[in-house]
Amino acid sequence: MPKVSDRIGSFTDSVIRRMTRIANSHGAINLSQGFPDFDPPEELKEALRKVAEGSIHQYAVTWGAPNFREALARKQSRFMGIPIDPEMQIVVTCGSTEAMMAAMMTVCNPGDKVVVFSPFYENYAADAILSGAQPIYVSLKPPEFNFDVNELEEAFKQRPKALILCNPSNPTGKVFTLEELQIIAEFAEKYDTFVITDEVYEHIVYEPYKHIYFASLPGMFERTISCSSLSKTYSITGWRLGYLIAPANIIDGARKVHDFLTVGAAAPLQEAAVTALNFGDEYYRNLRDVYTQKRDFFIKGLDRLGLKYTVPQGAYYVMVDISEFGSKNDLEFCEWMAREVGVAAVPGSSFFREEINHLIRFHFAKKEETLDEALKRLENLREKARERSI
Repeated sequence: MPKVSDRIGSFTDSVIRRMTRIANSHGAINLSQGFPDFDPPEELKEALRKVAEGSIHQYAVTWGAPNFREALARKQSRFMGIPIDPEMQIVVTCGSTEAMMAAMMTVCNPGDKVVVFSPFYENYAADAILSGAQPIYVSLKPPEFNFDVNELEEAFKQRPKALILCNPSNPTGKVFTLEELQIIAEFAEKYDTFVITDEVYEHIVYEPYKHIYFASLPGMFERTISCSSLSKTYSITGWRLGYLIAPANIIDGARKVHDFLTVGAAAPLQEAAVTALNFGDEYYRNLRDVYTQKRDFFIKGLDRLGLKYTVPQGAYYVMVDISEFGSKNDLEFCEWMAREVGVAAVPGSSFFREEINHLIRFHFAKKEETLDEALKRLENLREKARERSI
């Protein structure tokens, strides 16, 4: 029998999604995979009901329905502070997962190098391998998760084709400062490198921090591929509506890649989502306030439990230090915790290139009663851990 490709042996299945399956099998509260347990805005659900009763059930234009792209261009032009052409500078994709993959395949040739900050969202390494590129990892140093400028320039000296920038960061919740972004921009220009941004948490940023779109920096739009989605902003992770924004010459290539990857995103969902894209500024202020309340509720609970963590500046994740439990395998610890404590997290090692076994990631995109129940279950964590060690 012939063998399957070598590339699939160089990475595992998603540990994040695996932890959801483990949570489900043990009836654990799922604070691993980052999706809400609450509904999207009622106006959006009503829009979907109306679309379902209508006649928009066939293919949309491959790179996105015109009215969706027009609404997206208006919204992103407003927030990014740069004019975006809906006809020439947007590709609508099946979630930001496809957007990132399409971006990589558009700019990278086999053998090209790509800079990836570590820790990183686990898809990035797989994206590089699937597109034939070679990752160069640059450390973000815990607990603040800042990078060393010299280490970053050493990576750029290897003449990478692109750098992947997740901002706000999954899993750390870090929001990159203007100074940090300017350093990346300086190196991107100096070494003639693309920057592929993952900005799905662009509207979940906690005061006093501010999200700055990398493409909005002077001279950076021409070398930036901005990837995002509607999933987190409108609590519709299952709709799988993402997008690329980039200069027309890059978008022309990305449309070809996208066409043969997935043909197109779901037409009825694009139609309904126009309602969300037309929301006013109040929606985004309220979103920030809602997630600020959830973050504060959850980390106050961690304080009561005496668990160490890094306060997230953005996104809806918190990295928790489990050093006190002496576990040498964080995946085994998370599987045990889901089974015996009834709360599921993601092992930090799935995000780090470095040898890390003392950090786990919780998410707090849940109803307050869900978070409260999770914290109550975690009250037994130390007792259960003692029993485990006996």
